[in-house]
Amino acid sequence: MSVNVDVHPLRYPAPATVLELLKPITWFPPMWAYMCGVVSSGVAIPDRWFEFTLGLLVAGPLVCGMSQAANDWCDRHVDAINEPGRPIPSGRMPGRWGLWIALSWTALSLLAGAFLGPWGFAATVFAVLCAWAYSAEPVRLKRSGWWGPGTVGLCYEGVPWFTGAAVMAGAAGVRWEVVLIAGLYAAGAHGIMTLNDFKAVEGDTEKGVKSLPVTLGPDRAARVACWIMAVPQVVVIVLLLFWNAPIHAALVTGLLGLQGLAMRRMLRDPKAFAPWYNGTGVLLYVLGMLTTAFALGSMA
Repeated sequence: MSVNVDVHPLRYPAPATVLELLKPITWFPPMWAYMCGVVSSGVAIPDRWFEFTLGLLVAGPLVCGMSQAANDWCDRHVDAINEPGRPIPSGRMPGRWGLWIALSWTALSLLAGAFLGPWGFAATVFAVLCAWAYSAEPVRLKRSGWWGPGTVGLCYEGVPWFTGAAVMAGAAGVRWEVVLIAGLYAAGAHGIMTLNDFKAVEGDTEKGVKSLPVTLGPDRAARVACWIMAVPQVVVIVLLLFWNAPIHAALVTGLLGLQGLAMRRMLRDPKAFAPWYNGTGVLLYVLGMLTTAFALGSMA
């Protein structure tokens, strides 16, 4: 009986594997937040089309892609338990290629960010540092159910929003109202990231990652996540009313109400319905972001 043995292990990853490592599906949230920042600035896109286009590239394919590669490299032992089919634990990303891609994408992100002006570059540096601090030892913020989701929420929603507003506003600077709203939506995104941790409870428990679903249990963690998502949006609604934007406030209220209905279903079985909520409730959340951005843009 003969057995076929592969005596020629992979030396280089396939292009499709590299793209899988960078996870294009995750690029949408920071690119959307960057677009919200652009809209909230009140500056017409054709007036600064280069900054607009480059900022989208930096927010999504570069910085977010880099963060995914870094996270997969640093998480390769956990992924061997939770998701063994991913590029690195499956062996489709051989040797240290995952690390080399993460490092090269880091350098490319910083290089591109340098063309976004002082504030845009500073935001890029901050996001890159947060990405590595989230995943890499000895800091590894993702071990905490509070610092980990908070860091990701800040870099997925708050930092791109600020960057979009900053590169469009230029020397005029970013208005405090924009910074406040970006911070509120970044805080709410903590809850979204907590729901994302439900898929990795087994591996996180074994490897000592203290996500909220691990430390609080699925039911309690889901309720905490819902409150974290909802409260900042209530504050946004109050601010929109105070800023004399009642139509936008009404729209955000309606979107929050629909999220509430989705939350009720998700809370029946958080572990089963958390992925469903990430495809429905999160869409309503980001539509509220864009609605608020239009209100801020009209105020400008």
